[in-house]
Amino acid sequence: MHTVGELLRQWRHRRRLSQLDLALAADVSARHVSLVETGRSNPSADMVLRLADQLDVPLRERNALLLAAGFAPRYTERPLDDDALSAARAAVERVLRAHEPYPALAFDRRWNIVMTNRAVEPFFADVDPDLLRPPVNLVRLGLDPRGFAPLVVNLADVRAVFRSRITRQLALTHDAELAALYDELLEPGSADASDPSVASDVLIPMVLRLGGREVRLFSTITTFGTPMDITLDEVAVESYYPADAESAAYFEEPRHGNFSLHESLSKLQLSHDSP
Repeated sequence: MHTVGELLRQWRHRRRLSQLDLALAADVSARHVSLVETGRSNPSADMVLRLADQLDVPLRERNALLLAAGFAPRYTERPLDDDALSAARAAVERVLRAHEPYPALAFDRRWNIVMTNRAVEPFFADVDPDLLRPPVNLVRLGLDPRGFAPLVVNLADVRAVFRSRITRQLALTHDAELAALYDELLEPGSADASDPSVASDVLIPMVLRLGGREVRLFSTITTFGTPMDITLDEVAVESYYPADAESAAYFEEPRHGNFSLHESLSKLQLSHDSP
């Protein structure tokens, strides 16, 4: 078990801050930061949270800091379907629905999908059923040959984007399951392109071959601004936008069939939870 001082020092090093930098940001003396880190001073719960706030420590890890300092956790972790999160859940659903006919989905800190809109259908129609067993992981779906990796024209670019984002996450959290996902799918290899394979003056799109056509998409990420619950702190909504008129037309065309990942995920989850 690490002491709270050791944990705070680790977070300070990750943020590449000196003790003086942290002290100035938290409005305390550098000497006090030093005493806390070396264990010669026992910080109050408020001081732990003040330093954690300046270090941009995620809520889950703030609870770990509080426990190491001898205090009870401050932040709850409820499932997304909990009644207390109904307003937040409705907000996510509203964002997803409003983005149709373009695809959007919500995922947790380990990239497990928790909610989707109906426009994801073209992405998942031919996915191996094993990859749709909960928890359904977005990175695995995107890069596994049994997922929609065969549809991605610029797979090296997409893998590089995932690698960059998860590398940043690991620098923040050192999450073991996330590290295992990285080792499984994102270890750099000789097949990876060193430069983007799709020319763009603005951003690198994800290029998919769907129905004999190339569809180009870019994405944005939406998160909750002031979460006090760990689940909400770790949920992100990724919304995909067409990068050109031809791609927009693909999603605006009427779609037929009854496949819905949102419904399928619900059914799979019910089956998974049943004895």
